[in-house]
Amino acid sequence: MSVSQRVSSDRQLARLLQIGVVLEEVVEARAARHFETLPSEEQNELHEDVRDLLDEAREESAEHRERLESLIDELDAETIPFEEIELLVGEQYAQTAPDDFDGVLYDQLHGEETAYKFYDDLIVAVEASDTEFGVERERLLETLSAIRAEEAAGVEEVADLMEASK
Repeated sequence: MSVSQRVSSDRQLARLLQIGVVLEEVVEARAARHFETLPSEEQNELHEDVRDLLDEAREESAEHRERLESLIDELDAETIPFEEIELLVGEQYAQTAPDDFDGVLYDQLHGEETAYKFYDDLIVAVEASDTEFGVERERLLETLSAIRAEEAAGVEEVADLMEASK
């Protein structure tokens, strides 16, 4: 399932929100895994700013998951198993591996941009819909817009760090 032109049911919205939850987990896990696979001397050489960025990204992803799960809980819809959602995310949003990027910052930038694009598409699909959802539309859009804005800020923060490290 992907973000379509419009969201037409609570069930479809719940699945899309589940994709957001898993996407947040993927971004968080990739950042941690990429950092942990570096030799210890490279870990020590990374600027404190980069370590702080990764810590903030993990905390932000956890907060985003909680906010999305709260919305899912309000919907009158069956969710689908985590494994199926994880597979969908892998097929559509996580086709690259951390090793495909030259450094932890490039991988983090990719993750932040992917998440931003997902939320941007989801907002457009919800706005295009005339469906009444089990969650208040204004609250749904406010939550998604806030998460999208935080992802955009993450993209800027990573880009700024990349520029400063040149």
